[in-house]
Amino acid sequence: MRSRTAQWFECKIQYEKTMEDGLQKKVNESYVIDALSFTEAEQRIMEELSAYISGEFTIKDIKIAPYKEIFFADQDLADRWYKTKLQFITIDEKTEKEKRANINYLVNAGTLNGAVKNIEEVMSGTMIDYVIASVAETQLMDVYEYGKDNTEDEKPEFDQ
Repeated sequence: MRSRTAQWFECKIQYEKTMEDGLQKKVNESYVIDALSFTEAEQRIMEELSAYISGEFTIKDIKIAPYKEIFFADQDLADRWYKTKLQFITIDEKTEKEKRANINYLVNAGTLNGAVKNIEEVMSGTMIDYVIASVAETQLMDVYEYGKDNTEDEKPEFDQ
């Protein structure tokens, strides 16, 4: 499991996909890409997807992704992306009241339980008190990290 803080952009694209029955269907898919600007995000998503999509595609939307960090799992079974909300718990020294700060993460895993396990693995290396407030599967197809070849094989760092 590795994590990376960066500027992430969510890109929605539309294209004609050949279905299993051979028919063409217009589909919308979402991807996340690491970039310095909206312009770079558009350029990079076009480069990344042109290798996988034959024919034309349209970028329908690009927005700043709401994730503080992305936790990557380097396993073949980790083919889904889960939006997770963690609440970091602190105590206000003056009022002695508990305060919770919500932070969103994107977690790569094969199952919902795998996503929770991956979060706990990453957070076990910290001294921060936290609560997992929510974990929900997204419709994201893939995440493209800057300077990372998304096809390279790496040794798994944890079990699913």
